[in-house]
Amino acid sequence: MQLKYIWFPLGAVLIWAGNTVISKMAAGVIAPEDISFYRWVLAALLMSPFLARQTWRDRARIRPYLGKIVVLGLLGMVLFQSLAYFAAATSSATSMGMIVSLMPLLTLLLSIRLLSEPPTVGTVAGGLVSLVGIAILIGRGHPLDLFDHGVVVGDLLMLLAAVFYGLYGVLLRRWALPLPTWQLLYMQVLTAVVLLFPGFVIGHHSPITADNLPILLYAGIAASIISQFLWMRGVAHLGANRSSIFVNLMPVFTVIIAMVALGEELHGYHAVGGLITLAGVIMAQLLKQRLGLRAKAG
Repeated sequence: MQLKYIWFPLGAVLIWAGNTVISKMAAGVIAPEDISFYRWVLAALLMSPFLARQTWRDRARIRPYLGKIVVLGLLGMVLFQSLAYFAAATSSATSMGMIVSLMPLLTLLLSIRLLSEPPTVGTVAGGLVSLVGIAILIGRGHPLDLFDHGVVVGDLLMLLAAVFYGLYGVLLRRWALPLPTWQLLYMQVLTAVVLLFPGFVIGHHSPITADNLPILLYAGIAASIISQFLWMRGVAHLGANRSSIFVNLMPVFTVIIAMVALGEELHGYHAVGGLITLAGVIMAQLLKQRLGLRAKAG
């Protein structure tokens, strides 16, 4: 691995961790439906001068894939981030970051079903270990009392958001649409703008103020465009597998940023549940031995 290229995926993951904290900061200063819409409108406006003309020229080539592009935009741009903004109303940034760390594992688990990939020792064992960690995290240290005392709604919304993004990753790989990466991203951004517009119209509008403008700029520029560029460059130089390892650092970055920016405290259940969850994710990535292999005929 060439060390000079690790800054690409590392930078992307750091921006994503910061965006989790930004999502928490957005709660109370801008409505979830508004920041979801404004974010992608800003991204679309910034990308259009570079991509709109060529995308229009390629419309005949893009048209057969519009249905799949809409599904990808719905899962990755609309449902994932919108649920995160709603989750932030009741969940802490620390918990959100740790739950999001499940995405690599969820992608592997969904691949078993949708890509017909055989399960491995890592996906099964890691999945069970991570399940224990998430139960401790969501149960605030009392996983056996989940149904007696209830759970934080925001944690469940964030878990659902992670599932949607895991599905997004699997479908992106399964369909492998033959479009340039930036053009595919641009089309998904436009899809998000269209799909989020009705909610923006019927929702209660939050004015853009000095308090929420920096949040909107971070979400629309850093998290929507710069992080994607860094991630794509990282994958190009290091490969998808090596780059995905850096996602394991996201909960660590999120906790540090949340403690500094929001003054959140790291509780014992955060540390225990987060470490167990992360251990399960790493097991799923490292233990590649397949299950159910038939014994060779002797």
